[in-house]
Amino acid sequence: MWSTFQGSFSRVQNLLDHNRLLISEINRNHETKLPESLTRNVTLIRELNNNISKVVELYSNLTAAFVHDVAQPAGEDSARPDLITNPSQSQKRVRSD
Repeated sequence: MWSTFQGSFSRVQNLLDHNRLLISEINRNHETKLPESLTRNVTLIRELNNNISKVVELYSNLTAAFVHDVAQPAGEDSARPDLITNPSQSQKRVRSD
């Protein structure tokens, strides 16, 4: 399970690093106000949006995998299985005023 999380987080980090580069290039192109640079931004923004969708998908898959793994019976030494099956029984934090 842990290797799956590490691999996914690595992919997410790579996408976020690439997005940082895309955003920098988009900003530079925007500052030039040259028609060809602004036209290139359309392609860059599409790539940025696709990357964001991939990040969302990766996090969604990670969440589903985590919930699946946590929901599996782990035997007698399971920390609090009641919290998994019935989250409404979880302890609530009380705010002090």
